[in-house]
Amino acid sequence: MKRRGPLAFCLRLIFLAALVGLWQLVVVALDMPAFVVPAPTRVAYALYQGIGSDIYTTHLYVTVVETLLGFALGCVLAFLFGSVIAMSRTVEYYLYPLVVMFQAMPKVALVPIIVIWFGLGMSSKVVSAALVAFFPLMVNTIVGLRSADEDRVNLMRSLAASRWQIFRMLQLPNATPYLFAGLEIAMIFALIGAIVAELLGAEKGLGMYMQSLNFNMDVAGQFSILFILAILGLTLNGLIVLVRRRVLFWDRSRDTDVSSVSKGDVL
Repeated sequence: MKRRGPLAFCLRLIFLAALVGLWQLVVVALDMPAFVVPAPTRVAYALYQGIGSDIYTTHLYVTVVETLLGFALGCVLAFLFGSVIAMSRTVEYYLYPLVVMFQAMPKVALVPIIVIWFGLGMSSKVVSAALVAFFPLMVNTIVGLRSADEDRVNLMRSLAASRWQIFRMLQLPNATPYLFAGLEIAMIFALIGAIVAELLGAEKGLGMYMQSLNFNMDVAGQFSILFILAILGLTLNGLIVLVRRRVLFWDRSRDTDVSSVSKGDVL
């Protein structure tokens, strides 16, 4: 991939600044009420107040912990399920349809049940984040493990390699790019799962605080939290991308776009 220089980065910032300026002009020109669409200046002031009072910091910490724990739990389960399904057609026949049926259920409808089972604390948010993050990585795990060249698999079998040796030395390294593609999607989905659970019932977190601002008709405050969530999602995704580039320094196929397998099978 061709790396872009400082000029491209400056142009990106100018483009974003132009969008914010257009937003400000539209709000002022149309004289929109603040409770409908607040001006960027109001959003910036609400963000400044929230950061200055440390109230955003507390809720942000809770949301980040819930997201990371849910991401870790969902990824471990997804890798285990995906590996078992990829290695056994019999298991796939009986198990995969159940997983797809569960994935088809709207997670928003499941969150109230999860809150009842696990309470208003952090546990229910972690479970919700894990459920949402589970499917994309599982699909990529299956596709990645099965993408190993069949001739190489047969060669290792002819050399009396065990199934574990084939998995460890051939299939898993071959699936690594697919796994990181799934991890990028799973990280964002875990954040979405945590926020949805907080909106429906929580003691702390940005979603819960956003809900309280909604009751007070503080739209500027809600926009400021949306801005924080956008930055948080971009940061978490960037961490996965950074790790991928360190681990898969030889693979540049995904530096330009997200895996088509992840988008096509998940979204």
